[in-house]
Amino acid sequence: MSMYDEVGPADPFLEDDVPSLPPPRRRVRVDRTPLPVEPGAAPFARVRDRSSGPERMRLEGLTVNYAEARVVKGVSLSIHQGEVLALIGPSGCGKTTLLRTLNRLTEATATASRGGRVLLDDQEVEQIEVTALRRRVAMVFQQPNPFPMSIFDNIAYAIRVQNRKRPGRRELEPAVVDALRRAGLYDELGGDLDRPALRLSGGQQQRLCIARAIATRPEVLLMDEPCSALDPKSTAVIEELIGELRRELAVVIVTHNLAQAHRVADRVAFMYLGDLVELGDVDQVFEAPQAQRTRDYVAGAFG
Repeated sequence: MSMYDEVGPADPFLEDDVPSLPPPRRRVRVDRTPLPVEPGAAPFARVRDRSSGPERMRLEGLTVNYAEARVVKGVSLSIHQGEVLALIGPSGCGKTTLLRTLNRLTEATATASRGGRVLLDDQEVEQIEVTALRRRVAMVFQQPNPFPMSIFDNIAYAIRVQNRKRPGRRELEPAVVDALRRAGLYDELGGDLDRPALRLSGGQQQRLCIARAIATRPEVLLMDEPCSALDPKSTAVIEELIGELRRELAVVIVTHNLAQAHRVADRVAFMYLGDLVELGDVDQVFEAPQAQRTRDYVAGAFG
């Protein structure tokens, strides 16, 4: 029995609404006839392109404190264009705090303090005006949060905030349509962009939020458990979308769902009690982890 056979739906650390399935152990290869996926495996499987682009962000000895509690402890890693980096680990291990530090969202907490360096294209993020930073390092949250306005205006708002000239609808339309196309929504919603966004399904709302985030052409997209509130069908659509978006930017995703991390990620960072325990290629981390804590976690010994 492999360690993956021990992971099942009862694992407490798999908190998403998606069925808690073990990571699939077979891969689709382009140089031979694909092997069938094991029964019950998730529908989305991506042929992995191991090549990545230039480094977009770099963390050097990052520490984050909330008052006296240190929740991120000296983490160093790089984030590259053309890849998906998944942050995994049990609740309270510091992965969401790390994610929110990348575009300075932790500053919204009065007791938060930061040490070390966070660089975007070799520039310290604290030296970048915060609105400009969040245009370049966009965020998608766990719960879909469309604005109480039309589909069109949700996307247009993000663009207008970044534009001093406040362009009108005619000027904005090409960019809005482009963002919806890239998020895989235009074919579904393009005929009625004046529909209230709050009337969309949960999966459509989350894709709308992704479209809003990428409308300003960011370099990095941060995703904090973007599928945890979605049904399996919507989750599969979002995961496929992540695979498409990685071609043009860097994606960093926090997920409790190990099967999801195995499906969408190129590299995986396992965190435990604020420490970066292991960082590596997704297959290496799940199939041949180096640290005992990583082996225990991916085998379901704790969560």
